[in-house]
Amino acid sequence: MDKIIIQGGKRLSGTIPISGAKNAALTLIPCALLTEEPLTLRNLPRLADIDGFQHLMTQFGVSTSIRGNRPEDFGRMVTYEAARLTSTVAPYDLVRKMRASILVLGPMLARAGEATVSMPGGCAIGNRPIDLHLKAIEAIGGEIELAAGYVRAHAPDGGLPGGDFDFPVVSVGATENALMTAALANGTSRFSNAAREPEIVDLCNLLVAMGAEIEGVGTSDLTVHGVKKLNGATYKVMADRIEAGSYACAAAITGGEVTLEGANADEMMATLKALEAIGVEYEAVKDGVKIAANGPLKATNLTTAPYPGLATDMQAQLMALLCKAEGTSVLTETIFENRFMHVPELNRMSADIETDGRKAVVTGVKTLTGAEVMATDLRASMSLVIAGLAAEGETQVRRLYHLDRGYERLEEKLALVGADIERVGDE
Repeated sequence: MDKIIIQGGKRLSGTIPISGAKNAALTLIPCALLTEEPLTLRNLPRLADIDGFQHLMTQFGVSTSIRGNRPEDFGRMVTYEAARLTSTVAPYDLVRKMRASILVLGPMLARAGEATVSMPGGCAIGNRPIDLHLKAIEAIGGEIELAAGYVRAHAPDGGLPGGDFDFPVVSVGATENALMTAALANGTSRFSNAAREPEIVDLCNLLVAMGAEIEGVGTSDLTVHGVKKLNGATYKVMADRIEAGSYACAAAITGGEVTLEGANADEMMATLKALEAIGVEYEAVKDGVKIAANGPLKATNLTTAPYPGLATDMQAQLMALLCKAEGTSVLTETIFENRFMHVPELNRMSADIETDGRKAVVTGVKTLTGAEVMATDLRASMSLVIAGLAAEGETQVRRLYHLDRGYERLEEKLALVGADIERVGDE
């Protein structure tokens, strides 16, 4: 098993290229199931989750061709073609490690009239049921059966009629599944209290480019007029706002100054406002977002919330940054109930963090110290890297498969701006 070794104390300075968004890409790829024509995605990041999803698409008979596969390239151009579906089953072995696999359920049902998908896996950050996915699909007309760890969905004779669904709580994944399902329904579907994250907008924009008819894009009230057929398209995956925010925290904790090339300030505004409250300066520039930490970091209180609130995927990284802030901060996690698993590992590095339910109290310390730490989930992994960049001495981060799920060539990007970081094989 590989590990990352960091010698802390290096100020980060320079430009970091921001990759295509993992969370967007994992929603755009299954759109290939909705059409017989080729779908080409540009700026697709090289990530374990993307590779896993492509293996799943192959299971359905989807052909894949890749351009931009040179070692020096960030991102790729991949064409998916589902001219003929050879299977409608997503088996356990391909689904168990990746929660996003449930996103094939809706488009497969809409295109083929049936779908069988194993219950998904993913990071162990709390209870993330798929009941809203299933209820939304049922509202559109799908018939759902749960048996032996699988979800089986069928369309009635004559196809999906469409329907209305009011999400009782905001759910990004369920909104995505509902949109893809409704795109090929016979009638109109209306969704209220829908998620409106930038990744949802990205999905809507792709579906529209494929010929879908969607009203209310960017709002919590979406109307989808089903069409008989969708065409192929060529589409660029949006920049990863979570990756950009993560590197912003990395620069800030070292007192550094970096330009996040390709980042969109509007899409990550909640993170930028949180950084500003901590004492970090930001500026939207022509080619991205500039981050500068020129003074002391200040304690602040932060609460995660659905977009446009602070993303739960940024909580761990901001917590690492607040470990070096002056004073005491309180972080409240409202999305997932088990997303403080990085706290014991940060405390191994001399952080001072106490948790009480969904609240974490972070008392800033003058010095973090390097240690051997274990990643517990994707964003927790990044929080340990961020802490290691500012720590005295050497930090070793293990279980890199978490990082590799969501950060494209992380150690290379950090080395570009001056970090002393390397990936080595574990002895």
